[in-house]
Amino acid sequence: MKIWIVILAVSIAGSAYAQANKAHSKAKEDIAAHRAIAAAHEKAARCLESGKSEKECHAPLATECKGIAIGMYCGMRHRH
Repeated sequence: MKIWIVILAVSIAGSAYAQANKAHSKAKEDIAAHRAIAAAHEKAARCLESGKSEKECHAPLATECKGIAIGMYCGMRHRH
């Protein structure tokens, strides 16, 4: 009977480890998405500082953020 308890405990521990590893991987993806969004916004800010119009600066912003961020102007939220 004790062997089954040990097997169950090892199984649960393995499952918990796999879940933690998956969560860590997801966190890395989220970090990368936030950095990409921030970089796109920084580029747009520099564009606006140069005197170009919002239309000229927002078009590349929308392109760079496609598939990463939410909203027309690359909202500072990533997809969840």
